[in-house]
Amino acid sequence: MSKIPSFSSTISRIQIIDAARSWVGTPYVHQASAKGAGSDCLGLIRGVWREVYGHEPEAPPAYTPDWNERHWKQGAGEEALLSAAQRHMAARPDDKFEPGDVLIFRVAADGPAKHCGIATAPDRFIHAYAGRLVAESWLNRWWRARLAGVFIFPGAE
Repeated sequence: MSKIPSFSSTISRIQIIDAARSWVGTPYVHQASAKGAGSDCLGLIRGVWREVYGHEPEAPPAYTPDWNERHWKQGAGEEALLSAAQRHMAARPDDKFEPGDVLIFRVAADGPAKHCGIATAPDRFIHAYAGRLVAESWLNRWWRARLAGVFIFPGAE
């Protein structure tokens, strides 16, 4: 059983959203997490975590940029992104979310969960995507259909 970290103080969802918005415009760089210099989607979450809590809870393992890993079979093994989120954040039931929550997606419907972002409004989220940059985007039906999990930053209120 994983233990969700507890923090002595609460953080506001506005603080999380403001931190995420400060990354908008950062170029996409696979496995990077440096505001203004380069970031991927996980790097954005890691960077916001550092800004809010001061340090990351763990170093991520190497991972591929491929959203549709052909060798992966749903239900056949661990999903690294979802597992890490479960270790460090509480899952929100029924995939309902509030601004400031972490959204995790399966870009390929039968592929592993390999994309993430931070909700900023009921219909908006901030994420980084290959070939582009960190941006605030519309959370349309396409994205909603691919939602694999919703997680709450520890202490978020």
